[in-house]
Amino acid sequence: MHILVTGGAGFIGFHATRALLARGHRITAIDELNAYYDPRLKAARLAEIGPNAAYRFMQGDIAAPGALAAAADAGHFDVILHLAAQAGVRYALQDPAAYTRSNLVGHQNVLEFARGHQGLQHLVYASSSSVYGNDTAPPFSEEARADRPVSYYGATKRAGELLSHSYAELFGLRQTGLRFFTVYGPWGRPDMAYWLFTDAILKGRPIPVFGGGKLRRDFTYIDDIVEALVRIVETPFRGEAEAAPHRLYNLGNSHPEAVMDLIRIIEQATNREALIEQAEGPPGDVRETYADISRAARDFGFAPRVKLNEGIARFVDWFRRYHAL
Repeated sequence: MHILVTGGAGFIGFHATRALLARGHRITAIDELNAYYDPRLKAARLAEIGPNAAYRFMQGDIAAPGALAAAADAGHFDVILHLAAQAGVRYALQDPAAYTRSNLVGHQNVLEFARGHQGLQHLVYASSSSVYGNDTAPPFSEEARADRPVSYYGATKRAGELLSHSYAELFGLRQTGLRFFTVYGPWGRPDMAYWLFTDAILKGRPIPVFGGGKLRRDFTYIDDIVEALVRIVETPFRGEAEAAPHRLYNLGNSHPEAVMDLIRIIEQATNREALIEQAEGPPGDVRETYADISRAARDFGFAPRVKLNEGIARFVDWFRRYHAL
């Protein structure tokens, strides 16, 4: 298959691209390479992919007119894997317009491009556990209303799901939305807690811990996510009869861990002791994320295998090598 990957230099996009190339697919990737976090990490990911006759990378902003049309010069796409987004809960307090532009305008541009792309089989796009907010009973089911996100990021991702559903209803556009739960691992994002904690511990800096370290997250290792992504991309879309062709799946570990437990695991992996400072968390943080993954298990055999201590050990090993520590 020929697959268009948006956000191809991002954390999940990079790993998904490598896995799909290894399985013989052609990939055209597009990424803005913006400076939300260090673009040198994104460039290093692209260098890691290396030259490949089945791979083409284009720098472009999906929210800009014409960017996706330029990607179409590479030929016909069978599947679109839409992973580009403005990520991060807390940055929305500084620049909410960036989320509107990328997660709403950009998402709608992808929908319109997909609608007009003859022969497209499937649009797979990234959503987030942030859509659930604080009012959903754990474990979080896709059947929950998810209509009270506490962050602007979560609100834009939920709005993107609704835009997708309307395109499925109106135009029959086959789509699968994936609600990712705290994905972590090598080549990850520097704004994520596990990265920030590891960096601080190795450099002897204090760690600000919110909520007394009792906040719980459903940490999900990147390899488990990518395995699911590959299966979903490669499996022909099957919707329910007499329903709009739009499905939602939770992709999480289904095993929440307290933030203090994460810190203890990083301490073990680094053989260093953390310097902890209790701090008041910013608005937008949820108390817990906890995925009900029964739907993904039923339809795609999704069964996360990597435990947090194993995944963090792999990340710390990569982190030391990447930073030459």
